[in-house]
Amino acid sequence: MSSLRTIDVSQLRDTVAGLCGQADIFLPADVRAAFNKALAAEESPVGREVISRLLENADIAEAESMPICQDCGLAVVFLDLGQDVHLVGGDLTEAINEGVRRGYEQSYLRKSVCHPFTRANTGDNTPAVIHMRVVPGNQVRLWLVPKGGGSENMSKVFLVTPAQGLPGIKDRVIETVEAAGPNPCPPIILGVAVGGTFEEAGIRAKRALLRELGSVNPDPEAAALESELLTLVNNLGIGPAGLGGRTTCLGVFVDIKPCHIASLPCAVNVQCHAARHKEAVL
Repeated sequence: MSSLRTIDVSQLRDTVAGLCGQADIFLPADVRAAFNKALAAEESPVGREVISRLLENADIAEAESMPICQDCGLAVVFLDLGQDVHLVGGDLTEAINEGVRRGYEQSYLRKSVCHPFTRANTGDNTPAVIHMRVVPGNQVRLWLVPKGGGSENMSKVFLVTPAQGLPGIKDRVIETVEAAGPNPCPPIILGVAVGGTFEEAGIRAKRALLRELGSVNPDPEAAALESELLTLVNNLGIGPAGLGGRTTCLGVFVDIKPCHIASLPCAVNVQCHAARHKEAVL
């Protein structure tokens, strides 16, 4: 049993501010490793050239402390709040938004949040999108995910009929990637959530993208589906930057959950090749 901890929300604010720059500037280590693996396996000369340029771009971004991409993303925050944590010092949501506000300003990141109709920019990349869940323990674990518009626009939520079953799920994933083509900046990463409900599947699909590339799903059924989908997607031949090749996708992460007997939700969240995310634990 963990003891009660008091954490001032200013710590979360400062942590989020720091993660904004780190996530937008530094290519995650697992993604870099996946690039190098793909470079060795890619048969297309153009595909190998594209992957080489992506690695070069990541090196320049890190050396110059510049964003990996001009689209610095909408700040999505996944927050696991320990039930034995007592937050003090103000409003949690406002603290996170202030962290995003400071982080995007301090790291000179492009602000990409606007009013849905007038398209007037909010000027500070807020509000962030926050997904919080209460978990056992006395720590706060958070992930900052700057999600770009190109990949987000290609993501889908389907309400598949139960009669279509697993083949219907596979078809929806493949048709999502085929329709996306070069738009989400492949090689992509896919988060796929099956089951649950309409709104919850979308969140689970995006949360699935937090997994480390190359990791094995502890659910054998999901692991087998991940392997099959990865092969099917890469057989499409879209390739790096959509210019053809074996490497359309670096990884597929599947989350399977029970659902209503009349339903079969399926969410496909598409992530771009940079797969920007950064984690911290308080």
